[in-house]
Amino acid sequence: MEKQLQQVAVLVGDPVRSTILWTLLDGKAYTASELAVYADTTLQNISMHLNKLTQADLLTVQKQGRHRYFRFSRDEVAYAIEGLANLIPAAQRKKHTDETELPGIKYCRTCYDHLAGKIGVSIAEKLVQKKILHLSDDNLFALTTTGEKFFNELQIDTDVLKSKRRIFAKACLDWSERKYHLAGSLGAALLDKMLQTDWIRKTKNSRAVVITAKGKKALYDTFDIC
Repeated sequence: MEKQLQQVAVLVGDPVRSTILWTLLDGKAYTASELAVYADTTLQNISMHLNKLTQADLLTVQKQGRHRYFRFSRDEVAYAIEGLANLIPAAQRKKHTDETELPGIKYCRTCYDHLAGKIGVSIAEKLVQKKILHLSDDNLFALTTTGEKFFNELQIDTDVLKSKRRIFAKACLDWSERKYHLAGSLGAALLDKMLQTDWIRKTKNSRAVVITAKGKKALYDTFDIC
């Protein structure tokens, strides 16, 4: 296990590969050419790094026509990358985000396939306060009877989500807030619902999410978030 951990640390620690993994946190699948642009490197070099990440089962590749698209092989990889960002000292993290990140990134963003940032954390906190979810010691959220009714009213079928081959409701530590937001199939379903109902909108070339006027009212009515 120690040797395997060292191998993963070396893989993730490389500057080009860490850029690839961070880029993939927006939940999209990217071609090698697109990732080469983000990493500011050659196609030949990015291909070498992608092969290493794929062989290590951190990434998976899907062929579509002439193109090959890369994405995380499983949800746990995304959670691990988000978690690593929490190891950055607070002072360095603040300096970096103040200089290079848009304010919206910390306020409301996507983290792979769920909502993060201040709004994502606030939603998770309200769900616990309202006894819709219960946070267990193993960093998993449990759905209460009240919660079943709540999500049913949002037209989110929790029974179907529980039957999926992935974690139902996970507490994911937010790198900017240092508190938990909601991940797992429930977190993904909630993000999809908010996008479908136009509560929020994704922004081009960024993980930042814009809250619409309709969304601001819905956040207040549904979660008591001002």
